[in-house]
Amino acid sequence: MSDSLKQLETALDYRFRNPQLLLQALTHRSASSINNERLEFLGDALLNAVISIELYDMHVQLEEGALTRLRASLVNQGALASIAHDLVLGDYLALGSGELKSGGQRRASILADSLEALLGAIYIDSGFENVRTVISRLFDTRLAAPVLPDTLKDCKTQLQEALQARDLPLPVYSVESVTGPAHQQEFHVCCQVEILGIRAQGVAGNRRAAEQEAAQHVLGLLPDA
Repeated sequence: MSDSLKQLETALDYRFRNPQLLLQALTHRSASSINNERLEFLGDALLNAVISIELYDMHVQLEEGALTRLRASLVNQGALASIAHDLVLGDYLALGSGELKSGGQRRASILADSLEALLGAIYIDSGFENVRTVISRLFDTRLAAPVLPDTLKDCKTQLQEALQARDLPLPVYSVESVTGPAHQQEFHVCCQVEILGIRAQGVAGNRRAAEQEAAQHVLGLLPDA
């Protein structure tokens, strides 16, 4: 293995048992029929799985919708290309002459795909726990961001914070009725901020979703601070 690839391994803090996997992960389809596309497919799935696990463990207060949006903010082409740039990944890629002439080593899509291929290669090389360790390390500062944008917070959280900012009591949620057969129930939930005389109803297939809908309606009824 060349010294330059050893530098990449150092940046990843991972040593490949099978160097050929590393070479394949760095080979674009424009350069060879033996390329990184299949490894990219695998790496994409692994990345989403690991980030989902990390977010699930770190943000116990967030529900599915907010977790999904937060994951999307972390696992996207721009974020992956940024990490690849930090690894100087473009310098290690094997590209066809056309891609080289057009600056493919700097293209965000190629950098992001190659990073995913690297992760797939690490999994094939030594298993899930090792690739999870590498992913967690690469994303550590992004995962540890202490403040979530409001757009990622669920409606109940946004309502709670809006009321707390006004030194007002927290809202009260109550199930007014449950209709429909057991396999297709609809929950009618009321969200009330009594001190403001505001109440709204949410209807959904489960209580949690109905509470979120009711909270969303109340948020729209809050007077300006």
